[in-house]
Amino acid sequence: MKRLLSILLIVVMTTVLISGCSGSNANEIKIGVNYELSGQVATYGQSSVEGIELAIEEINKAGGINGKQIKLVKVDNKSEPSEATTVATRLMTQDKVIAVLGPATSGAFKATIPVAIKNKVPVASGSATADDVTVDANGVKEYAFRICFSDSYQGNVMARYALEKLSKTKAVIIADSSSDYAKGLAANFKSTFEAGGGKIVAEEAYIKGDTDFNAIITKIKGMDFDVIFIPGYYEEVGLIIKQARTQGIDVPILGGDGFDSPKLVELAGPEALNNVYFSNHYSSLDESPVVQDFIKAFKEKYNKEPDAFNALGYDLAKFVADGIKRAEKLTGEAVKNALEQTRNFEGVTGTFSVDENHNAEKAIVIIGLKDGQQDTIERFGD
Repeated sequence: MKRLLSILLIVVMTTVLISGCSGSNANEIKIGVNYELSGQVATYGQSSVEGIELAIEEINKAGGINGKQIKLVKVDNKSEPSEATTVATRLMTQDKVIAVLGPATSGAFKATIPVAIKNKVPVASGSATADDVTVDANGVKEYAFRICFSDSYQGNVMARYALEKLSKTKAVIIADSSSDYAKGLAANFKSTFEAGGGKIVAEEAYIKGDTDFNAIITKIKGMDFDVIFIPGYYEEVGLIIKQARTQGIDVPILGGDGFDSPKLVELAGPEALNNVYFSNHYSSLDESPVVQDFIKAFKEKYNKEPDAFNALGYDLAKFVADGIKRAEKLTGEAVKNALEQTRNFEGVTGTFSVDENHNAEKAIVIIGLKDGQQDTIERFGD
């Protein structure tokens, strides 16, 4: 009897060890979720995860991936890059996930990539827009992917939009000098705008946390310009727009996806948010069936209108699940290979293919505001 019990114990322990060495067992596939659920940029992480959970719920209800259910292992990185690294290590080495979704921000996402490469587990972000997220001077980061466009692409497209669609040729740039995001957009807007025949009349700077921009507004007010580009986040952008409009500046104001927050209206006031355009990944005004089906499902689950981060999280989960389904086997390396081969993936934020640098090739949505509400959308730049 003792010998039989010993044999049974060995069998059970061996089974546990084997199941712990893979991202799946007989019934499930584990995917890590490494997001900013608390801390400074928690709204981005929380919205992303809402989209992720809706997508996985739909996939599991439809039978999962090849009959296996997806199990999300969700951990809060507290909006800290160092914590994101710790979370990635835990998810890959202890929880044995086959892929990791997130983080949302570029700095936190980049902090997880060395861990991904070491453990051969792909990481993918829906919203890490910095140019060097997936490729740098050393080449392509083999296990890193993103489905959003880059900062440089946003800057390029908004410059073209100002020149080609709005027929503007004299721009002022007001940028957050403490933000790599803002500096990247500003540099690429400037180079594209000037290459297209436009002139940069002035470049003004502020830093995160500033609230009084009247000195800048007063300085540029007497200059000859017909458009303002403000690469930055809604906290400062809302106040800049409000103060510019108060001083009588009514030219078009352009920006990037950092504008996308309900708080922009709270800070600027709806009357100030006219003749304002910004690049984004998605708009609920898009009438395509894919978008409208997503909006309906999201409202049914969360009882609110989805934002761009909800849509990006949703697409990210579907994108990675699609790669897992096409992978030759359930290993991180096989999933990475499948993600690299993604072509014409139809998502809520657009149809895209993955290029040689692990970026999504797709058009930008440019949103026009009227009294603080989304009024017009246009896909531009593909």
